[in-house]
Amino acid sequence: MNQGMEKHFGLRVDAEIPAKFRYVCGYEGRSANSQLIQLMLRCIADYEKEHGKITLEEP
Repeated sequence: MNQGMEKHFGLRVDAEIPAKFRYVCGYEGRSANSQLIQLMLRCIADYEKEHGKITLEEP
């Protein structure tokens, strides 16, 4: 990933959720970060399949 384009964000969740998520990530052979990226990409692809391509305006 291009470090100049990286964005960081935090989440507030019950303590059990990240623990279980990391367990699943280990099973999938991915880091939590990589797994979240895969889930986000799948979510975006599903949305775009139903609603059309998302176009973002340049800042």
